[in-house]
Amino acid sequence: MNIQVIERNGNPEWAIIPYKDYLRLVEEAEMLNDVLDYDMAIEAVKQGEELVPSEVAYAILDGESPIRVWREYRGYTQQQLSEAAGISKPYLSQIETGKRTGTTEVLSGIAKALDLTIDDIVETD
Repeated sequence: MNIQVIERNGNPEWAIIPYKDYLRLVEEAEMLNDVLDYDMAIEAVKQGEELVPSEVAYAILDGESPIRVWREYRGYTQQQLSEAAGISKPYLSQIETGKRTGTTEVLSGIAKALDLTIDDIVETD
């Protein structure tokens, strides 16, 4: 690599390299960041972080009820989830369809039953 170093007061201030070398270094730095991100993701999974399937993420992003999407992904019926959350099936149905919002206590119970946080099931704009 052809490098020109420019000094100021006897100390290196700038390094000038050919543009093709610059582009190669940028590409290598991006690849290193990808590898580091991958390593962090693998470690997070080892520590118990759940991988969310794209179908779940896209359904929620498309405006479907997060509670319903997660309930179906977890394999619960409305009856099973309502019992686990300590609410009635009609109440759960109304929350899933947006006819009722649910109290913080109720949403906490649903989130706990689905092994999620409230943030995972509350729709945000």
